[in-house]
Amino acid sequence: MTFKEIQELIKQLSKSNLSEFKLKDGEFELSVRTKHYNKQNAKSQIITPQAVMPAAPVAPPPAAAPASAPAEKAASAPAPEAAEEGAGNYLEVKSPMVGTFYRSSSPDKPPYVKVGDTIEKGGPVCIIEAMKLFNEIESEVSGKIVKVMVEDAQPVEYDQVLFLVDPS
Repeated sequence: MTFKEIQELIKQLSKSNLSEFKLKDGEFELSVRTKHYNKQNAKSQIITPQAVMPAAPVAPPPAAAPASAPAEKAASAPAPEAAEEGAGNYLEVKSPMVGTFYRSSSPDKPPYVKVGDTIEKGGPVCIIEAMKLFNEIESEVSGKIVKVMVEDAQPVEYDQVLFLVDPS
């Protein structure tokens, strides 16, 4: 499984009512517990890779993206949403995964960005630790950091707003 496929799987799991998901394919193992997990009521259902493979890539719900044109609209949607929230005309830098948010690469280093800094598209803004891997997160927007929405070393969810950015 590629990293993108794992990200998409986690996204879909967070939208479901599943409490736990385990996948084993040879030496590859993936185990995810959601907010619905309850140790006392946990029951396992084993799904073999052959049962998963016909469904191959995890697809969004049918109404979400039936063609490529709606996907393009979805990519441009964050800017209007940020404007509607009453926070001004700010863009959002969102978490591409579930994990732990870190503002710097180590405790003794300065943060990647702070309020007032100007960022460029593709520039690093933070690190998210997921499954013992430290992933440097790059900005998808350019502008000036207006607000940091998450405290350092706090857990974040997929698509959670990390920073508000003024594009002007």
